[in-house]
Amino acid sequence: MDREVFQEQFGLIGDSHALRQVIDKIAQVAPTDITVLIEGESGVGKDITARAIHGLSKRKQKNLVIVNCGAIPEGIIESELFGHEKGAFTGAHEARHGYFEKADGGTIFLDEIGDTPKNVQVKLLRILETGEFFRVGSSQLRKADVRVIAATNKDLWKGVLNDTFREDLYYRLDTVKIRIPPLRERSEDIIPIFRKFVNEYAAKYDSVFQGFSDEARELLTSYRWPGNIRELRNVAEQLVVLEKSQYITAEKLQKYLKGRQHLGSTDNLPILMKEKPSEENKEDVNSHDRELIYRALVELRSDMNDLKKMLGSFLYNSFTGRNQPNNRRALPSPLNIEYDKSKDTPSESPQSEKDVSLGLSSFDDIDEVPSDENEDFLQFFQQKGVPSLEETEKYLIRLALQKFEGNRRKASEALGISERTLYRKLDQYELG
Repeated sequence: MDREVFQEQFGLIGDSHALRQVIDKIAQVAPTDITVLIEGESGVGKDITARAIHGLSKRKQKNLVIVNCGAIPEGIIESELFGHEKGAFTGAHEARHGYFEKADGGTIFLDEIGDTPKNVQVKLLRILETGEFFRVGSSQLRKADVRVIAATNKDLWKGVLNDTFREDLYYRLDTVKIRIPPLRERSEDIIPIFRKFVNEYAAKYDSVFQGFSDEARELLTSYRWPGNIRELRNVAEQLVVLEKSQYITAEKLQKYLKGRQHLGSTDNLPILMKEKPSEENKEDVNSHDRELIYRALVELRSDMNDLKKMLGSFLYNSFTGRNQPNNRRALPSPLNIEYDKSKDTPSESPQSEKDVSLGLSSFDDIDEVPSDENEDFLQFFQQKGVPSLEETEKYLIRLALQKFEGNRRKASEALGISERTLYRKLDQYELG
């Protein structure tokens, strides 16, 4: 099949060197039955790559079954994958085929494979090696002829080291690895992909896209796109619907670029004017710059509020003995940093200069708390001195996830934030 036809058929748009390498690897592995592991950040198009592999394979006339392992509750994932017999558990009113049986003769795509529980990983290893499995509640051995493609946005080897992912399954999946580069590593592909999305949505919503300025084009390609192709698609749809039949300038585009960089960098905020402004538009430029600075300060305040809630709740739970019956001592005030909303700046409650930075009454007063976690926590702050907001957030998130064995709902409750905020922080700090 011609490369251009292949790319158009499966939506692999672009001509960057990084994308060409991916396409070449797809062409190599597709005709075989070898297991493929697709790696890449969220939103880069791992599912499209899986469809392309299946579409070029000898199994293309059979089913491609797509399974998001991270979206299936832990209690039913085994039944979903391998099926169950009637009466196997409460609510099992009839026998049911699992995804592997439905994919028999075809391909199964296991997205977010790193989120599968370890007891299910054992069964995945068996079906990968022998094609054999048992339905839940059955002792009858079954077989399925399935080609497996797995995908992850995590570092599976870190999962092996952290004992959350089986080493033998890792090596079985890591036969052929395809890494999908993020958009920021192939900026030359952004405009072609964006045009494709715009044309699709213009036809869908019966709209006319009038194009965009050179400044808007430069902003599109220089923006970091933390949400990758998923975010680019979303922006294209918003522009077609909300800026209908209008010429897109950099100012209009800026309203829809909401992502932020990891590590607190600002190079994915809208670009300020590079050339020296003329006397006529100097006031407009100054006003625009002030707006950007204000927006950045508002986002910083939001992060500070999140951290205040997270740190305060965590300290309260840890040092008052909540969920730890042996701890009897209370921390007087978790945080002593408050916001003066009228000024949009932090204000400090009266306290010694030593204590205001962290809001702790004294490390010496609490380092006798009988908890390894609390000792690690205090050691972290003593080593860092005054850690940055980012270091503190990352540390607390890691500690909470470790304490609750990866359960994000319980971790978010302990941290005093919503699950949505926790997921955003995991993505922001690449904690996966």
